[in-house]
Amino acid sequence: MRGHWPTAPFAATIQGSTGKPAVEVKVKAKLKESPMKAIVQHAYGSTDTLELRDIERPVPRADEVLVEVRAAGVDPSVWHLMTGRPYIARLSPQLGLRRPAHTVRGWDAAGRVEAVGAEVTGFKPGDEVFGQCDGSFAEYACGKAEQLAVKPAALSFEQAAALPVSAVTALQGLDMSRPQQGQRVLVIGASGGVGSYAVQLAAHYGARVTGVCGPGGAELVRSLGAADVIDYTHEDITARGVGYDFVLDAAGNRSLSRLRRVLAPRGIVVFVGGEDAGPLLGGLDRWVRGLALSVFVGQRFRPLMAVTRQQDLLRIKALAETGALTPVIDRTYPLDEAPAAVRHLETGHPRGKLVLTI
Repeated sequence: MRGHWPTAPFAATIQGSTGKPAVEVKVKAKLKESPMKAIVQHAYGSTDTLELRDIERPVPRADEVLVEVRAAGVDPSVWHLMTGRPYIARLSPQLGLRRPAHTVRGWDAAGRVEAVGAEVTGFKPGDEVFGQCDGSFAEYACGKAEQLAVKPAALSFEQAAALPVSAVTALQGLDMSRPQQGQRVLVIGASGGVGSYAVQLAAHYGARVTGVCGPGGAELVRSLGAADVIDYTHEDITARGVGYDFVLDAAGNRSLSRLRRVLAPRGIVVFVGGEDAGPLLGGLDRWVRGLALSVFVGQRFRPLMAVTRQQDLLRIKALAETGALTPVIDRTYPLDEAPAAVRHLETGHPRGKLVLTI
């Protein structure tokens, strides 16, 4: 398991006069005697590679928090980690070249603090938190303190678990060119996890939002603040001849030429992911071509590599507490049905987020 035993939190109460680390070793051993259930994966592949097993609890590093997970969000990054696609991503130490570098799946988490590392001062056991934890499809998971925040009090654990990765991604995407009052914004993939938050945020900023979604999603997208909706199965995004000031592409893979046709002369496109863009590069080539094109034209094309940060989680928390941002949950699953949740994510086009209850 990842991480190191935190010396400070427990040593203060059990160390005694000698201060020898042997006591810490005993505490660590005691923790390891208490297994937990988790969704693990030892080889890249389909949902058939996901298994519910009893494993040792993780131990937080000095800068980490151990969270008793109550709910975990399911987002597209889980699918990418499960399949190891696009293959170029396996060059990252987060994935691993031949097999998953980390065996427990999941990122989004909401729960209660169980223990904190020696360098953590902002949290204490019992605090209700939300944010990013490595391996959140488990009863316990570790997360860096800088990637966690106190949970919005009015939200359930399930609602809070639907926020971190997707809402932060939408927030950082819009921060790349904050829409102004009255500007036109196009959100592609508006009924999905990232898109549902992007619609709400853009409307909150005063933009006139058009959402692109599939059949049956129009009512939801309008309820989130979109003034107009395009059903991509019946209408191409270029058909209306509108020049949008900002386009957030959360569905991926429309050609640069089509995006240029809907973009204002000084508009900006932000790419979020690149689903179905091929197993090797996964849309990375479109990102590179977009960046190169931006050098020669007034329109700009920017990829987004979102990073969960506490300051952004606090912004999301404030927006959620005022009602400006509401988590949209398609459905929830118990932990042992995580493979079914990932299959639904892959093939079912969920509206909003999928959440595991633990």
